Amino acid sequence: MSSLLVDNIGELVTNVPAAGGDGPLGLRRGVALLVEAGRVVWIGPARYAPAADRRIDAEGGAVLPGFVDSHAHLVFAGDRAAEFAARMAGEPYTGGGIRTTVGATRAASDDDLRDTVHRLRDEAMRQGTTTMEIKSGYGLTVVDEARSLRIAAEVTAETTFLGAHVVPAEYAGRPDDYVGLVCGPMLTAAAPYARWVDVFCERGAFDADHARAILTVGQSAGLGLRLHANQLGPGPGVRLGVELGAASVDHCTHLSDADVDALADSATTDGSTAGDGSTSGDRQAGTVATLLPGAEFSTRSPYPDARRLLDAGVTVALATDCNPGSSYTSSMPFCVALAVREMRMTPAEAVWAATAGGARALRRTDVGVLRPGVRADLMILDAPSHLHLAYRPGVPLVRQVLHNGVPQCRL
Repeated sequence: MSSLLVDNIGELVTNVPAAGGDGPLGLRRGVALLVEAGRVVWIGPARYAPAADRRIDAEGGAVLPGFVDSHAHLVFAGDRAAEFAARMAGEPYTGGGIRTTVGATRAASDDDLRDTVHRLRDEAMRQGTTTMEIKSGYGLTVVDEARSLRIAAEVTAETTFLGAHVVPAEYAGRPDDYVGLVCGPMLTAAAPYARWVDVFCERGAFDADHARAILTVGQSAGLGLRLHANQLGPGPGVRLGVELGAASVDHCTHLSDADVDALADSATTDGSTAGDGSTSGDRQAGTVATLLPGAEFSTRSPYPDARRLLDAGVTVALATDCNPGSSYTSSMPFCVALAVREMRMTPAEAVWAATAGGARALRRTDVGVLRPGVRADLMILDAPSHLHLAYRPGVPLVRQVLHNGVPQCRL
C-alpha cells in the first residue's frame, strides 16, 4: 500500500483541539502527517515520522483541512453580468433573475452543463475546496431537474434537489400547482440523484406552507433537509428549518431574536453522520446557520451578523453560494476574508466555519478536520499561518491540494 508523508509543516490546522492542539483550530506545530489509502493514518512530531513511499515538503507552509463548500449552484447555463452591473449601479436584488438562468439552462445540452460544472468544480479545487455541495434549481421541469442532479452527481456525493427555487413562468399565478409537481413527479425523478432537498423560502418564491409541504415529502423520500431562509427580509424560514430538523438554514441575513434563539437551542445537541450515512450518536443534530457573504458582496446587501450568532452559541458555516446571478465566486478564501472584514468573525472562526462548519452543515465527520481515520483532504498554503487567508485577501495562497489523499496539480 502506497504511503505519502507531508512534512516541514509550519502550522497544522486540525480543528481537533482535544487532540493536543492549540485553540479552537487545534493548531499543531513541528508535526508531520502520513496518508495511506486516501486516509490520514498518523499525525505526530516530525522527528518521529514513519518512513513513506512518497513525500511532500510543505516548505514551512500552513496545512489545513480542505474547505467544505456546503452551498453552491453549479448546474446552469448563460451569463448575468449585465444584471450584476445594474446592481452595482443601484438596482436592488429581488431574485427575479433566476428565471433568466432557467431559460438558458433548459436550452443547454448535457455536455454544456457538464462543462460548466467541471470548470467551476476544478476552479474551486484550485482554491482549496475539496468537498462541495451542488444544487439543482435552474431546470424547474421534471426532466431538467433530474438531469441537473445526475450531472452534479458526477463530481460530488452532496447533491441537493432545489426544484423549489422559484415558480417558473409557465406556472405564474399557480404556485399550488407547481408545488404539486415538485412534491410528485419531479421529486420522484430527482430523488435517485439527490442526498438533500432544499426550498427557497422567501417572498417572491415559496411561503412557509409550501416549504413545509416540500420538505416533508422530501424527508419521507429519504432526503436530508436544507433551506434558503431570511435572505431578502425577515420571515419564517429559519424557525421552520429548526422545527423540521434541517441540517442547515442558509443566508440568515435578517434574523429576529427568536430566530437566533431557535438556532442556538438546536446547537445544544449535535449528532453528525459520516460520509456513509452512519450516525455518531442518537441525539438530534443541530441546525447550522450557513452564511454566504459572496451574495451580500454581489448584491450590495447588508451582511449577516455572524458575531451575534456566534456569541449566542449558534454553529456557523461559510459557503460561496456560487451561482451566475447573485454570487458568481467559487473562492472560499474570498468568503473567509469577507467574513472577517464584514461579519465580525475572527480569522480562526472564519477558517473553522469554512472547514469544520461546512462539514457540520452537511452532517459529515470525515471531512473538515485532520485526524487519523478521516479522509485525506487538505491544502498547503504558500504562507506560514491560516491568518494569511484573511490577512492577504485576493492573493492565491493555496499551493497544493490533496483530495482523497491524491495530490492535485501543483498550483
